[in-house]
Amino acid sequence: MKQHLIFDLDGTLIDSAPSILHCFGLAFSSTQTPLAALLTHDVIGPPLMEALKQLAGSDDATLLNALAAAFKQHYDTTGYVQSVVFEDVSAMLQQLKDQGYQLYIATNKRFYPTEKIMAHLGWKAFFSGVYALDYFNPPLKTKAEMIGRVVADNGLTVQDCLYIGDRLEDGVSADANQMAFALVSWGYAGDVAMRKPHWHSCAQVQDLAGLISTL
Repeated sequence: MKQHLIFDLDGTLIDSAPSILHCFGLAFSSTQTPLAALLTHDVIGPPLMEALKQLAGSDDATLLNALAAAFKQHYDTTGYVQSVVFEDVSAMLQQLKDQGYQLYIATNKRFYPTEKIMAHLGWKAFFSGVYALDYFNPPLKTKAEMIGRVVADNGLTVQDCLYIGDRLEDGVSADANQMAFALVSWGYAGDVAMRKPHWHSCAQVQDLAGLISTL
């Protein structure tokens, strides 16, 4: 039985795409920087600086830092409030918590807005830990490292854990830790066609608890 459930956030529990894309647009317009790529769901999920590098078509540190500052100003004040919870997710989290599972968040989103979203949604009581790459000092470089730290810092056993996310990167990160993975497709679902045979999958929020109970 998987006793410890580690969740991705964007595209798995919340739809933050409209607010993030809006704030990216504001960051580029306010700094008068031309976009080198389209503002699509493809830029949702990677760490902020990676996304900005893709959108700017540049790795100039001064430019990227200016864009990051502008994005944070918009997202951390008003943008995060516009995050939308996928239908039935809050009830699903409550059900899993009531059934005795320990829940965690492991996200590429920065820790500061993640904490603000948890408080805004009233979700803090659901989770035993909330982790982001920049939760650590120095920041971790990969989601795989972060999942490993969730396990190590909480004294968990990998065999008792399940990582749940919506991206290919999430599954690869779970594999790197020899952890079971469930790919959910109710969110952005961009990588469902590349699902590996040993991964579990779930298309409906209301079916996730049932899947977990079989693992």
